[in-house]
Amino acid sequence: MTAEVRVVLPAHLCTLAGTGKEVLLSVDGTVTQRGILDALEQRYPALLGTTRDQATGTRRPFVRFFACQEDLSNEPPDAPLPGPVAAGREPFIVLGAIAGG
Repeated sequence: MTAEVRVVLPAHLCTLAGTGKEVLLSVDGTVTQRGILDALEQRYPALLGTTRDQATGTRRPFVRFFACQEDLSNEPPDAPLPGPVAAGREPFIVLGAIAGG
């Protein structure tokens, strides 16, 4: 089963990938963070390593993931995402976090 998933990217990743703010990706099987990021990096190779470490697959410290008004950043990467995301009704949002004081 393949799902069409909407992904919203921050401006700097849009520029790097040469795409608009929202992209539509095909994700095979259960829709998970790992599945979405795999599809994103496959379609836009310039994004390889920008959202997660290439060696470990762990999320980069200043990148957050949201869906259905929930912060999913610390969820397991293979946990199924909410149904509305898998159905394409709600986007999976990649957000660049800001730190400072």
